[in-house]
Amino acid sequence: MASSSADTSLALAHPPLPLTAPSEKLTLAAVALGLLALLVAAADADTYRARLSMYLALTLLSGGTLAWAGVKFGHRPAGVQQNNLWLRASTSRGAIAWVLGLVLTGFYVLLYWFPEYLERLIRTLDPFSQSLRGKAADQWFLYGTFYTLAVLLMGGRALWKYRHSRYQLIRTASVMFFQLGFSFLLPGLLLLFQKPEFYFSYFWPLKYDYLFPGTVGYLVKDGQALGVFMVFWGAVMSLVATPVLTYFYGKRWYCSWVCGCGGLAETAGDPYRQLSDKSRAAWRWEVRIIYAVLVFIVLVTALLWVAASGAVPALQPISEGLSKTYGFVIGAVFSGVIGVGFYPLMGARVWCRFGCPMAAYLGLLQKHFSRFRISTNGAQCISCGNCSNVCEMGIDVKQYAQRGEPIIRASCVGCGLCSTVCPRGVLNLENGPREGRYQASALIHSDSLRILS
Repeated sequence: MASSSADTSLALAHPPLPLTAPSEKLTLAAVALGLLALLVAAADADTYRARLSMYLALTLLSGGTLAWAGVKFGHRPAGVQQNNLWLRASTSRGAIAWVLGLVLTGFYVLLYWFPEYLERLIRTLDPFSQSLRGKAADQWFLYGTFYTLAVLLMGGRALWKYRHSRYQLIRTASVMFFQLGFSFLLPGLLLLFQKPEFYFSYFWPLKYDYLFPGTVGYLVKDGQALGVFMVFWGAVMSLVATPVLTYFYGKRWYCSWVCGCGGLAETAGDPYRQLSDKSRAAWRWEVRIIYAVLVFIVLVTALLWVAASGAVPALQPISEGLSKTYGFVIGAVFSGVIGVGFYPLMGARVWCRFGCPMAAYLGLLQKHFSRFRISTNGAQCISCGNCSNVCEMGIDVKQYAQRGEPIIRASCVGCGLCSTVCPRGVLNLENGPREGRYQASALIHSDSLRILS
């Protein structure tokens, strides 16, 4: 009898997951067949057959994913539901999450250091690359295609999931637009017309080499007007537009609306946002690492310019060595292998939270100079914890909401999910005047208490 009682208690504590509907199983089967076709394309030595397998894979993956999103989220009432997140093996660091993490990290390792193993996949995209860029495909075109497809397909999922929120719909459409238009099609078309490949939605210090003397020299060589404009665009966006836009809108204008890294995190990484570490120890490591990365890239950029001036010739090998070190450790290992490969294990914003120098730069501006804040009304908070659960930047939002304190954190990317999931309307994203920025929510809280009394 004792054993039976224990089994009953365990069953009540961990109820079984609801059965998957047949229609959802069918769409997931299409996705699985698409992944299988992708493996066939990667293994087939015959280019024609491999290309057919690739087209079949992309069709099944695209159709299956969008159909699955429609079935899963379209047939139930609108609203964010966080049921069973910590019971599913795919969203709670279970076996499925570990397998997916290993696959993603393995792909990045091959992409950066062993692209020859991806050669057959790369060759399947030659016709597409020729039509868009006027040249054969390489590993970066393969990566860009997969990356953009992930943002678009999982962006479609997000549009279904958050269809009740106008802010989330516009924000998701924005990152999809910038990834497809500015980070994929436009750079390809520039190559087609024999112009320098340039990503207008990435700025220094995230796209760290855009203000390096070598890149600047390459773009302005022969006095080409477009190259000069590219240098001007990058410098103005990094040093002028970024502070101005951040003053008015916080870092969300970039991190949650424009950036490709943030775009992937907000779409493909959405199922894993609850995995971000909310502990104070994690916050300490965040501060130590991300600002060290920012200082490192500022130092490297300055040293490269001093070396390029010829004033200190001995700096040339040192600055180039530091540049290569940054490119390997930060540009490849941190942003790629860890930043994306660890989505299913550590959440989708590991790179944005701990390593991105652009996020650090924007965060400093947001915390000390911006009008942006998330106001809270503690009198209405019921401590459900939904807000903290969805914060991918590791902010324990509930603690602020309970005290009625405004959230003014350097790490906050302004995704707005905390406000979207709040059942009582406690949290509001605001771009109010800087005067009273820290006291605004305290006044709301005191007014609410006076009314209640």
